[in-house]
Amino acid sequence: MSKSKIRIKLKGFDHKLVDQAAEQVVEAIERTGAIISGPIPLPTHIKRFSVIRSPFIDKDSQEQFEIRTHRRLIDIIETTSKTVDALTGLNLPSGVDVNIKL
Repeated sequence: MSKSKIRIKLKGFDHKLVDQAAEQVVEAIERTGAIISGPIPLPTHIKRFSVIRSPFIDKDSQEQFEIRTHRRLIDIIETTSKTVDALTGLNLPSGVDVNIKL
């Protein structure tokens, strides 16, 4: 077994899709026999916007919008030779950003 550590970060706007992608990654890694830590939920990043409803009469009236970015972290502590092959062959749902660091 190789002692390299792999860190996988998942990001998305829909928490259900992010959790589903994390489950798929964990199942694929466990099938290869690697030791993993996670998925660890990281703090949700909330970005808020205030927009004026009307530029002329209702200048004091505003609408608020927000974008929530949900994140998960998975660490692969001990990898096997099949682990990287299993990660490249994954078919994850669209809307989830995957960042893999070796």
